[in-house]
Amino acid sequence: MSTDEKRVREFAYQIWESEGKPDGQEARHWEMACKLAEAEALVPSKPPKTSTTKAKPKATPSAAAPVVVPVGEKPATVKKPRAPRKPAVK
Repeated sequence: MSTDEKRVREFAYQIWESEGKPDGQEARHWEMACKLAEAEALVPSKPPKTSTTKAKPKATPSAAAPVVVPVGEKPATVKKPRAPRKPAVK
């Protein structure tokens, strides 16, 4: 069994489980799994990180170029940390 077929089997099983394990849907699940496996194969893999080069520190968003927010979306806000709870009075 090739690794591609194993991956399709894994996808088909996950689809079957996510739908509540219905009977008689094997062909549809297999077809969906094939499409997922093909799409996964088309995604380029990231090159492995090398530990020999020094990593540059990342710039903070405020120090870098301004962040562009798409129209209709709210910009991310920084939340304040919560204060610790006070002990219950008895």
